Amino acid sequence: MKDAKDRIKTFLSQFFGNHELQEDDDIFAAGFVNSMFAMQLILFIEKEFQVTIENEDLDLDNFRTINAIAHLLERKTTVIAAT
Repeated sequence: MKDAKDRIKTFLSQFFGNHELQEDDDIFAAGFVNSMFAMQLILFIEKEFQVTIENEDLDLDNFRTINAIAHLLERKTTVIAAT
């Protein structure tokens, strides 16, 4: 999970300039995210972690923080491993 969080943080840091992003920072509340960036984030997650983000995953709470994204990935990879 630490590796996933580091990879997510590295990706997000490209877009947040000098802001030191913490694992529980709400990127939506901070005003960093628009709809175009949200799509880039989803595409990054799918490509980087080889998962598919389904319609039911498109809850804002799944993408608000690095921790939330990591938990989503954990759930997605647990489902993949179980099948």
